[in-house]
Amino acid sequence: MTADKNRSILQTEDLTKYILETSVYPREAETLKDIRNANQSYPMGFMGTAPDAGQLMAILLKLLNAKKTIEVGVFTGYSLLLTALSIPDDGKIIAVDPDRKAYEVGLPSIKKAGVEHKIDFIESEALPVLDKLLENPSNDGNFDFAFVDADKHNYWNYHEKLIKLIKIGGLVIYDNTLWGGTVALPEEAVLGHKKKIRQDALAFNEAIASDTRVEICVASIGDGFTICRRAH
Repeated sequence: MTADKNRSILQTEDLTKYILETSVYPREAETLKDIRNANQSYPMGFMGTAPDAGQLMAILLKLLNAKKTIEVGVFTGYSLLLTALSIPDDGKIIAVDPDRKAYEVGLPSIKKAGVEHKIDFIESEALPVLDKLLENPSNDGNFDFAFVDADKHNYWNYHEKLIKLIKIGGLVIYDNTLWGGTVALPEEAVLGHKKKIRQDALAFNEAIASDTRVEICVASIGDGFTICRRAH
């Protein structure tokens, strides 16, 4: 079988469905499934973290033995609950989102899972919160992990702050960095409503690829996961 034919098989919806039904959904916590189901009827519910990408994130959190984390962009809380389930009972998550209404969609599931005590939800734009954290020198390199799924045009601004807050050897993951695969398409082939965020994604991807402070892996899972390990 040729390499091109292999690639075409690996990019099919049927294969994604197979992975979800064989390896992801059977192991998905019921409380996570509750949030995923709630997203189906919630406006813009497709913005929730892809379950297969979430499964990868859970393994990385556990391999890292993460205890202190930051989440920029919470939405209905799928990734937030997943993180809370993956860190120790005395772990803490600073979760920032200006939309408390969306957060409250997943809050019953978070409470049902018994992990609300791990979460410090801050209803705010993220940059002021990150700046406030950086005002305290004890926060420098004091976090193990961060997950970013928020306004794409600020990804680099978030990165410049998070790279100081995350410890050497810690991880920052950025979601949606392939933006539906449009980053690989010519400009004229991209639908109008997707062009602006495509440009933001392209600019961020180029900048992060040149950032010597991190080691990176762009995983074509979900809508694109860029995994950054702080090197120094």
